[in-house]
Amino acid sequence: MPTGKVKFFDDAKGFGFIASDEGAEVYLHASALPDGMTSVKPGSRVEFSVVDSNRGAQAMTVRVLEAPVSLVQANRRNVDDLAAVVQDLIRLLDGLGPSFKNGRRPEPEKARRIATILRRVADDLDD
Repeated sequence: MPTGKVKFFDDAKGFGFIASDEGAEVYLHASALPDGMTSVKPGSRVEFSVVDSNRGAQAMTVRVLEAPVSLVQANRRNVDDLAAVVQDLIRLLDGLGPSFKNGRRPEPEKARRIATILRRVADDLDD
């Protein structure tokens, strides 16, 4: 599988470009990102498959290999803010518990939102 670095990614528009290690520029749509990811930071190393579309090379099945350390650290919440977020997350998860009664799962949209929040908090916690 080819590898490269994310050249840029526009969160609002949901697309960007990868500069492949072979020198080609590859279109990246948010739908090619791993489940639960809606964005990727510029400078992130990625592995991807490529398909030829009517507009040129397009990345499919993207896997983030390494996020740029300086950007990850710069976007972390400070400890006081993170403590408040964790408290709120605990309350949110406590409220989710009843959704699992009688062998059922929570509503898909609610589960997706909570999973996204958990991933973001995990990024803030990870050194």
